[in-house]
Amino acid sequence: MSGPAGFPPAARAIQKGDRRALARTITAVENGDPAAVPVVRALYPATGRIPMVGLTGPLGVGKSSLLNALVGLLRGQGKTVGAIAVDPSSPFSGGSVLGDRIRLERRADDDGVFFRSMASRGEAGGVAASTREVARLLEAAGFDVVFVETVGSGQADVAIREIATTSVVVLVPHLGDEVQTLKAGLFEIADVFDVNKSDLPGAELAARDLTELANMGTTRDNWNSRVVRTSTTTPSGIPELWEAITAHERFLDETGARVAGERRRLAAEIAGRLRDRVGRDVTDRLERDTELRRLLDQVVGRKVDPWSAADRLYRDWYRAR
Repeated sequence: MSGPAGFPPAARAIQKGDRRALARTITAVENGDPAAVPVVRALYPATGRIPMVGLTGPLGVGKSSLLNALVGLLRGQGKTVGAIAVDPSSPFSGGSVLGDRIRLERRADDDGVFFRSMASRGEAGGVAASTREVARLLEAAGFDVVFVETVGSGQADVAIREIATTSVVVLVPHLGDEVQTLKAGLFEIADVFDVNKSDLPGAELAARDLTELANMGTTRDNWNSRVVRTSTTTPSGIPELWEAITAHERFLDETGARVAGERRRLAAEIAGRLRDRVGRDVTDRLERDTELRRLLDQVVGRKVDPWSAADRLYRDWYRAR
């Protein structure tokens, strides 16, 4: 589908399958280039319709190998796949430390797969600030499924819930304190639990424990989390994992939970964007606006506390406007 008159040329090129235009736009988004904004905005109506699958979990559980196996499965079914792997950032360059950690097993001329490694750039929650926009660009480019693999910091990787329609929490046998990890937040976001490296001893026990935990409650949309076992070395369980993912996607469509989830995600995104803009504006004004500089001086002089200053700004400055 090509855009209407006035469409940015890059947006039209992306919808026509131009992978170079897609890669250039993704780079612009990552770098915060204002030139990318019209492209992202123009393509937004073409998004929100496909599975966005998040793979999260602690370091070393095999998320990259699992992603590779899932891509291979879906390409065998004729589906096109976009994949984003969010990596830790270099403290020196800000770039991705593990950008070459995965080699997708595909032909070099296979346009049915597009893989992008992104640096987290210090963002908490396991994803980069621009991951959401990049995932939308991949959907607008016509891919059937988009995967997002998080950094892998474990308990903190919960921001994927604000991007993914289905979140897969990957664990391994004898990981350690799985139950404590789940209590810290991963249990609440898991639509599917995957016990990876299930060829190792203890996989059956881990799966049984996770099943018992999953049966103790449901996710926010009243979905009972599925538990599957996979191995990328055997290999085994990859079709079962994909079936669990598609079962959740069907559930979202059949119950109306997809729309409800999208409303939650977009409400959080709007609030976050507004919070960022207001924060930058206040920071700037506190240095150059006479009235606000006076307020800042009072806080520095311990005559007004920061909480009262923030309340005053909200009440007298932004709310009044």
